[in-house]
Amino acid sequence: MLIGYARVSKADGSQLLDLQHDALFEAGVDAERIFEDKASGRKDHRPGLMPA
Repeated sequence: MLIGYARVSKADGSQLLDLQHDALFEAGVDAERIFEDKASGRKDHRPGLMPA
């Protein structure tokens, strides 16, 4: 089982996760196992990595 993580620095929509998702799909990661965040890299808090 593979797990993927994609992140962009801006939440305003000017940056997209599409290329990262495509690369994760090509690597064999299932869509439901890709976690993502749209937040600055200066912040340590990563809500996309927290258990649901």
